[in-house]
Amino acid sequence: MKKLALLLGVLCSVWNYAQTPKTLLWKVSGNGLTQPSYVFGTIHITCDATLKPKVLEALEKTQQVCLELDMDDPSLQMVMMAGINMKNGQRLDSLLSAKDFATVDAFLKKHLGYSAKMVNTMKPFMVTAMLYPKMLTCPMQSVEQELMKVAKSENEAIIGLEKVMEQMAVFDAIPYKEQAHELVKLAEKGIEFNGSETEKMLACYTKEDLDALMELFKSSETQFYSQFEEELLNKRNRNWQSRLPKIMAEKPTFIGVGAAHLPGKEGVLQLLRDLGYSVEPVL
Repeated sequence: MKKLALLLGVLCSVWNYAQTPKTLLWKVSGNGLTQPSYVFGTIHITCDATLKPKVLEALEKTQQVCLELDMDDPSLQMVMMAGINMKNGQRLDSLLSAKDFATVDAFLKKHLGYSAKMVNTMKPFMVTAMLYPKMLTCPMQSVEQELMKVAKSENEAIIGLEKVMEQMAVFDAIPYKEQAHELVKLAEKGIEFNGSETEKMLACYTKEDLDALMELFKSSETQFYSQFEEELLNKRNRNWQSRLPKIMAEKPTFIGVGAAHLPGKEGVLQLLRDLGYSVEPVL
């Protein structure tokens, strides 16, 4: 029996998405908290950002909304623009072959209406992000914007887990050349292929299936997200782990971060458990 218990303990410690309940909303309590806070997995672009009743109820029970960034900060756009370009004068046309640059140039002209020369100094991932709305078959909506509407209607504060420049620095840590090649892949596959991948992601999100969502990221043909998971997710999660206790201790907080940040041994849910909090699914 002891061997069986040990084996089960080892198995439970493995990063096993299949054991994650199907929900995007989690209640955080214990470890000295007088009132619970909630963690919610968001998605940055979607066709339907309608908040479910359980989410609205959690918002009602909390006193502030904490997102990845303080999106209510009037200086947000200005600071973001200050960090949008590659460092050390690097340019997209120097990171790519003439053929690949021409492929990207034609793709951007078709879908954004301007040449790659117009974004030649921008971090390639930022250019990719500009194309996300084109991958939807509907007008783009934002879960974060819906959360902000509720917070403002209840006169609650909106705060951020990290500063804009911290988030922008993530895309300095990932080699620009890798980002540029990812942009080329996107252009070669076309909007239709990438749109179908986006539809799969939205389907997983709608079903509140974190397991399927993470498997989709891992099985993506580009492998970009899994290759740079440490920079895109894990390091940021650990930073948030050190900041969330103070935020939740001050007042009950509704915490909304990208759904991909939640599951796994390096995910926000487990990192909060590691600090001694009780983290329970809200089904």
